Amino acid sequence: MQGVAELELVETKVGEVGSGILLPCYESSANVTPSVTHWRKNGVEAASFNHSSGVKPPNTGSHLTVMDNGSLNISGLMTIDEGEYQCVTVSKDATVQNQNSFLLQIASGPASAVIDIQPLSPLPSGKAFVRKGSTVSLHCSSLSYPSQNLSWIFEDSTPNNHTLASGTGSQLHYEIPNIQPSSQGNFTCRAQNFLSKRTSYTTRELLVYYPPERHPDCSWSISDGSALVVFSCSWQGGYPAPTLTWQNETVTASKLPTIMSSGTSETLELTLNRSLLSDGQNLTCVGKHVAQNLGEEKSCYFTLKAPYPEGEPMAAALEGSNVTLTCTESTSVPPAKTRWVRVLKDDYIMNSSKYILSEMGPVFKLTIVNVTKGDEGMYSCRSESPLGVRELDVFLNVRSSAVNVGGIVGTLISILIIGTGIFLGITGYTQRDRICIGLGFGRLEDRSDVISLVESDEEEIFRDAVPRLPPLPDGQATTLVEIHRIPSIGHDDQDNTDQNEEQQEQLEPEV
Repeated sequence: MQGVAELELVETKVGEVGSGILLPCYESSANVTPSVTHWRKNGVEAASFNHSSGVKPPNTGSHLTVMDNGSLNISGLMTIDEGEYQCVTVSKDATVQNQNSFLLQIASGPASAVIDIQPLSPLPSGKAFVRKGSTVSLHCSSLSYPSQNLSWIFEDSTPNNHTLASGTGSQLHYEIPNIQPSSQGNFTCRAQNFLSKRTSYTTRELLVYYPPERHPDCSWSISDGSALVVFSCSWQGGYPAPTLTWQNETVTASKLPTIMSSGTSETLELTLNRSLLSDGQNLTCVGKHVAQNLGEEKSCYFTLKAPYPEGEPMAAALEGSNVTLTCTESTSVPPAKTRWVRVLKDDYIMNSSKYILSEMGPVFKLTIVNVTKGDEGMYSCRSESPLGVRELDVFLNVRSSAVNVGGIVGTLISILIIGTGIFLGITGYTQRDRICIGLGFGRLEDRSDVISLVESDEEEIFRDAVPRLPPLPDGQATTLVEIHRIPSIGHDDQDNTDQNEEQQEQLEPEV
């Protein structure tokens, strides 16, 4: 054999595990008729074929076959098949020639990625959801040889694709803090083999659920002339729609509430005939949502009550004046329709120049303008609800203006008499001394004693003659007093003077 030409790697081939590949020995356009074809792997013969005899020598691997045209067919590729392959041909004249050379690389995967999302709550439909506001962890793993690229891709409802994260290796982790409804959509883990460019996608739909924040709202409306009541329960603001249930919770023998209506909707209505309603009956709307915590539920309810109008049963007015009758009805559930009725005519009173109707919350007023004697009589405040009809009767008494004038005059006369008596009493009390003297009640007995202090122009002389009592403990002096006898009212002034002087003379020696 002549010398072998040097190996030249002219092409790279990529095969995937489990598949097959065909490596040509020479160009199909070349006019070559070899006698023997040899295929070498990494310099070691792996397979050969003698074209002249048609006999193929045993191969090192059963999945390596040299074809009639000299090509090498490899079936069921394995990673151990990687290497450098060279085709060598020997002609009939023993000329050895190097033909094609290849670098064979084997790729495996990527296999379908495995997605794990936490925390995740499964649904009966096979889907799953996370609660709004929670922190969600996305984990993806995949196997690929020799290497791969992993990416998290989010597809929203637009649909638009957003790459959230990417990296090499067998695993990729991504976290979403405080997840919101805008993050609801499809999350895809994309794995691509760097060598074969084969790409694998695994997608998981992520639902973001949240219950309404507030309690359900209960309301009612009356239709068909108070014969039917429509109870409505509304619970909005959550996703998806909640389950609402109307229950009759009036105590029964079984002590269990009776379900009257149920449905998955934000609003649920319940229509009942008045024959099914009773005073004190409890109707409850219970709201449940899949995103609520276990055992948590919210509700609203009604306790049905019959109407009970209240007010004063009597009213009075003067002819020609205006009078207002008042009635309050705040008990009825559902609210009653309250109107004023003239009992004598048994007809509802309407707004007019004579009657003015007003309503302020639970207070209903009837104002009668320019009252006459014909307006006297019974008026009824009638409240009607599906639970029954109740009335408050108010009797209006109308008095004529003449009677009123007599009453006013009588009142004024009474006030005048009382005032005169008070005045005379005060005057008599303040002038009682003069009144008593004038009537002779001021005379004293003939021998009444009077004690008076001595004060005269001869004070100095008298002071020397009158002895002083011992001083008091506080050092002050004490003056002697003189006792006079007041004569009877029949004596003259001279006798009084003589008698006073005689008493004074008798007193001086004793002193």
